[in-house]
Amino acid sequence: MMDVIKAKAEGLRFSLSREGKEIARAYLFLMYNDLHQEPFGLLEDVFVEETYRKQGLGTELVHQVIMAAKEKKCYKLICTSRHSRPLVHAWYGKLGFKDYGKEFRMDL
Repeated sequence: MMDVIKAKAEGLRFSLSREGKEIARAYLFLMYNDLHQEPFGLLEDVFVEETYRKQGLGTELVHQVIMAAKEKKCYKLICTSRHSRPLVHAWYGKLGFKDYGKEFRMDL
């Protein structure tokens, strides 16, 4: 018999608005496991409206997420990106992320 026990997790949504319209967003999911007392963070769905790109807004959002992850005492912060996005990969590298491994996915 397999036990399924609810694990602790929470999410934070970050957004930037101009003239009452959301133009950028990112999520920080805090997840807990049995390996560490502290949570780990997952940076997800970083998005900037196309007309507002290349203005530093995505960088501002990610810096806010990093600060929040540190405040929440995360032991690591991870993010994912598709193979077809080399410019995004370089951007994450400039922000201090390292290409650490592979992501495996199953669409359900």
